[in-house]
Amino acid sequence: MGMRGVLFYAFLAVFIDPCRGTLMNCEEVRKVFQMKEIGPVKSIPETPRTGSDLQVCLSKNLTCCTKKMEERYQVAARRDIQNLLQMSSSSLKFLISRNVAAFQETVDSLVHQAENHTHAVLLQTYRDLASPAAAPIGEFFTDVALFVLGSELSLEEASHRFFNALFPLVYERLVEPGLSRLSLPYAECVRVACRDLAPYGGAPSRLAAHISRASLPGRVFLQALHLGVEVINTTDHIQLSRECRRGLLRMSYCPHCQGLTASKPCMGYCLNVVRGCLASLAEVDAHWREFVRSLEMLSTRMHGAQDLEQVLLGVHELVRDAVAHAQMNAPRLSAQVHRVCGHPSRQPEQVSSVQHGGAGQDSLPLKGMVRDAEDTLSNRRKEFISSLRLHRAFYGGLADQLCVSELASGDGLACWNGADVGKSYTLRVVGNGIKAQAENPEVKVKEADPVISQVIDKLKHVNQLLQGKSIPKLGTLDQIETGSGDGYSGECDDEDGCWGSGNGAAKRRRIVTILLLGGRVVNKHTMGLVHLDLRIIGRIRRVTWPFVPLLPLGAGCRGEKRKRAEHFLMLPLKLSTSFTP
Repeated sequence: MGMRGVLFYAFLAVFIDPCRGTLMNCEEVRKVFQMKEIGPVKSIPETPRTGSDLQVCLSKNLTCCTKKMEERYQVAARRDIQNLLQMSSSSLKFLISRNVAAFQETVDSLVHQAENHTHAVLLQTYRDLASPAAAPIGEFFTDVALFVLGSELSLEEASHRFFNALFPLVYERLVEPGLSRLSLPYAECVRVACRDLAPYGGAPSRLAAHISRASLPGRVFLQALHLGVEVINTTDHIQLSRECRRGLLRMSYCPHCQGLTASKPCMGYCLNVVRGCLASLAEVDAHWREFVRSLEMLSTRMHGAQDLEQVLLGVHELVRDAVAHAQMNAPRLSAQVHRVCGHPSRQPEQVSSVQHGGAGQDSLPLKGMVRDAEDTLSNRRKEFISSLRLHRAFYGGLADQLCVSELASGDGLACWNGADVGKSYTLRVVGNGIKAQAENPEVKVKEADPVISQVIDKLKHVNQLLQGKSIPKLGTLDQIETGSGDGYSGECDDEDGCWGSGNGAAKRRRIVTILLLGGRVVNKHTMGLVHLDLRIIGRIRRVTWPFVPLLPLGAGCRGEKRKRAEHFLMLPLKLSTSFTP
């Protein structure tokens, strides 16, 4: 017998009469009850009593427990197991949450660099065009960032809007460079006419299709990570059945009633109780393993046309070529604009010379952007998948891990077997999962937890998306999170960017989304749902996870508006609030 066993039996000798086997006083029970903050100590008897009123912690001997104490112990047992669940999953949840933020930050940085690169190319090739084009370029890349990170805006519309806004500048400086600055009404006429004139050929649609196709895997990948956090949050707060709560009470605190406050359950006994309580979580195991595998499979497919980094850093070439196409067709465009908008007035004294990049400048290659290898999306994904792989068996071994590392007594030590302290547990030990609990002698399990079943359905659904077995349409990615929506599948056409329109009829929560750009609230969107979430979103270089700017609720929400109020971006941050839009 080890030293721990000797000390344990010495402890028993102090509080239990070794001749009669009965409890002598309740002092130690009182101390532990108070130390664990289980409840008011006034409910603890001074001396042992008969336990005829007890429902779970039954004993032939005298007991230090009352019915009130038994109720308090049951609450404590439930709290203990939920704390252990949260502690066990904390590293996994932090891994996913941290990488969601890191991916968003990397995407934001990448889009910002692509924006600067596009502006630099225009500055080098069409110097006089670059400065006034900065605003439309910035607007377009803001839309790109929102789209890449999950907003259900139409990138096709955003691309056409960008090129339409660019056309008055192209017309003024490249198509008819001898003109004075266009008046606002005439410039607006030119912008509207762009829709029918197609001065850029198919460039707007190609740009939208390329970015859409490259963004699809990343959008699904990021949304899957959000779901991963949701799965963990749900399983951390599993609703324990009445049978489970009674089993935990019997295992953890019924020995206290007999003064055995230092005892731990036998390993087999612990496994039966905890496997019974967490049977529904064991059912998550196969789908979680597939989730990890599917994330890895998707990550390996994100190359070539689906390499977002490569596509975004090539946007400048398409924009430059589109402007060159318009310049090459200047005579046709000029005649068509005159036919639609009339002839603009000329004011030679206000004419500014058009500056093109000279031959010497054109021959100089644009300095490539230097990116830290660690900041690339590909490297971040590889590192994340490598770490996540270590947690692929998390749910399959959860019950066993809790018993081995936290709850059960070590081999060869005296342990609580549900009735008394001994050296072994003689009843059959069942396996993991719902079916295995049919023979569980400690906890009766009738059916799977319906909430966990819903989480499993979401995992199945997102696994299909990750494996490319179904294609998400507009509005459906967020339904993975809200837990509704019809199935979706179809072929991805390169020209339509893989996005259709969703038609899932779902009960929705009430969501208020606030967009932060540059520290200002610039957008609010409300959708009809059952309860209210507040999602604070923005360009990550200004909002660092997990810290966000503190906003007085209601302040600035009805201030400056953007044109497309329905466009929003989700960060993995939900705050309960009573704010009414």
